[in-house]
Amino acid sequence: MTEATIWWLLAGGAVAAELLTGTFFLLMIASGMAAGALAAYAGAGTVVQLVVAAVIGGGAVVACYVFKRRRPSDKPARADRSVNLDVGETVFVDEWNSDGTATVKYRGANWTVIQRPGNTPSAGLHRVAELVGSRLLVDKL
Repeated sequence: MTEATIWWLLAGGAVAAELLTGTFFLLMIASGMAAGALAAYAGAGTVVQLVVAAVIGGGAVVACYVFKRRRPSDKPARADRSVNLDVGETVFVDEWNSDGTATVKYRGANWTVIQRPGNTPSAGLHRVAELVGSRLLVDKL
């Protein structure tokens, strides 16, 4: 069996492992192994093949990690309008309780409302920012 064939079998094994585990980084490692196979086809020695596979695979992992870290994170489902239709709706708060909660009538039922931490509670119109358990977290408009 040639060295290139071994590299392709290793790359295929990494892709199969990625399909079983869902780890995207294994695809980057598999790309390094494919680069090692191409280096073997080019007639490079074993050490050069290992270096090429390590540089390409490791570089791809680092690039993927950096790209993923710079991308803005997704909103949690409790604050995402496409998941929770209450987000973005408005409620009117008459008065706040001493514990920082209020009760409002919303969608035909009484709901407990809490203010975003750091904001001072004040009566008036508020927008629902997210659901925290069975409470509405609101921001003053």
